[in-house]
Amino acid sequence: MRDTPFSRFLEEFRRNKVAAGAAIVVGVIVFIALIAPLVTPQDPYDLAHLVLRDARRPPGYVGTGGYTHWLGTDSQGRDLLSAIIYGLRISLQMGVIAGGVALVIGAVVGCAAAYIGGRFESLVMRIVDLQLSFPAILLAFVIAAVLGQGRYQLILALIFAQYAYFARTAHGAASAERQKDYVEAALSIPLSPLRVVLRHILPNSLPPLIVVATVQVASAISLEATLSFLGVGLPPTEPSLGMLIANGFQYLLSGRYWISIYPGVALILFIVSLNLVGDQIRDQLNPRLRR
Repeated sequence: MRDTPFSRFLEEFRRNKVAAGAAIVVGVIVFIALIAPLVTPQDPYDLAHLVLRDARRPPGYVGTGGYTHWLGTDSQGRDLLSAIIYGLRISLQMGVIAGGVALVIGAVVGCAAAYIGGRFESLVMRIVDLQLSFPAILLAFVIAAVLGQGRYQLILALIFAQYAYFARTAHGAASAERQKDYVEAALSIPLSPLRVVLRHILPNSLPPLIVVATVQVASAISLEATLSFLGVGLPPTEPSLGMLIANGFQYLLSGRYWISIYPGVALILFIVSLNLVGDQIRDQLNPRLRR
């Protein structure tokens, strides 16, 4: 293989067996979630496929439709394996969309504050610091409760709760880049401020933002599950992992453990794998942070 920075990055990633295994788990989960309609025996969104007399059946039960419910069914008669795969799909969509938009907003806010400086920088960063002083789950909960249940309302709540992390990171990286000679040279040509930010400051501030984005996608998935569990996230008709856990929580003491346990295991596996991948990317982009 040709020796390039990307090939060296992959080779070092491969040497870490834990991170490589986590990347494989993330890749498999993402692939299965993307092709969910092709691999699931039941569409949990289609009410015509739900049979209430098949509700809360144990793992391995052969349902009315003739197929085996390998992980059992939930309280509404949905095949739990199908609901988990669709739930992972929803969680992935929410995490990527919310994390991506929060990344763009935070990068713009942080870079603009670092470039303009003065009172504008002080005001913007004080607002960001004030927001970071509150737990993200508290901010997301309040906003989701005000906006109501729904996918778009929840995405807005997640974006507001997370953009400050990107803004603080972008501001730190952009402030360091702003003082370098090549930026001063670009300003002396002169180039427009927007061009200097987009061509010089922002590209060199991306590595730490990529690391934060990996962690924040996992955080957004966790927040979505928590809010749905608390009843202010997605509506009951959308089988997110948090909603599946909430639906089965009341049946734990009656012995129907599978309704909550299996979605919980899938959620933990996905989040832990994403965090391990993010830690490895962080270590490779900044070896000084390596443990």
